[in-house]
Amino acid sequence: MHDIKTSIWITIATLVVAGSLIGAPMALGQEEMARLDNDFFDSPRRPAAIFSHDEHNEAAGLEDCAQCHHVYDEDGTISAVDSSEDQLCGDCHSLRDEGPKPGLRKAFHQRCRGCHLASREGPVTCAECHVNG
Repeated sequence: MHDIKTSIWITIATLVVAGSLIGAPMALGQEEMARLDNDFFDSPRRPAAIFSHDEHNEAAGLEDCAQCHHVYDEDGTISAVDSSEDQLCGDCHSLRDEGPKPGLRKAFHQRCRGCHLASREGPVTCAECHVNG
């Protein structure tokens, strides 16, 4: 039988381990992400796109975050000095087009699929990105 101190330490250790497991998904940065966040969509047509941030950037040779995490200047050109890497795409893009700014779904497809088509590398069909499971 355990004494009371041992029981308290076991309880504390159990709570710490459980808390770290519960909090782990929230602590992950985009470097550890495995899927794009599609929580902005009320009724997603497909599962979230598979996307491993670091693996993708390494394979594509991308070092400039602003290439994907762009910010537009007041004149409508992509800023050469600013980046939106600390924001989600849905923070700037609404679900529908707003003037020249594409809606979120269109922005994803133009940025990701457009780059894959231009470079002739990477997935371009729906099922290649939006994988069930």
